[in-house]
Amino acid sequence: MGRATVAWAILAVVLIVCIAANGQAQVMGEEAELDRLRAKAEDAMGNDDAETAAMSMGRAALMAAQLAKRQTESATRQTFNATEHLYRSQEHGYRAVALFRRAGGELPASAGVCGSLQLAQLELRHAQEALSGPDVREEKGTASPRRKAAQQGMEDWSIVLDSIQGEFRCPA
Repeated sequence: MGRATVAWAILAVVLIVCIAANGQAQVMGEEAELDRLRAKAEDAMGNDDAETAAMSMGRAALMAAQLAKRQTESATRQTFNATEHLYRSQEHGYRAVALFRRAGGELPASAGVCGSLQLAQLELRHAQEALSGPDVREEKGTASPRRKAAQQGMEDWSIVLDSIQGEFRCPA
């Protein structure tokens, strides 16, 4: 009876470790998928395909939202929330570019295009607010790589978004 109990205990521990490892692998897999979708959007924009870029960023935003909901640590959750808003901003921006091209590229851009760019600006502000919130403040030099990437992405996207708005002659 003692051996059977030990065997069941070992089996239970092995199952728990396998389940926990599988859960961690799933999260790592989802983060990799998030990065893959972002890269796919960047490639699409590089290939002058704003529609595909918008769809990929929309999917990446959904993935970031799912990852944010699963986080137990406040700073990590807010980083993923900020990432979701950043990707939503980029989705709206890319959709505005696609709309502008589909409409023939006439300047000034239509109200629909400018409205999409305003939504992009709003989402960008939400992203910036999410990373400046009190729950995310970390000691200098301790920010996670994902948080640093989100901050850099916001800075870069802000410049691009302002440029698009100016180029399309949309009101600020």
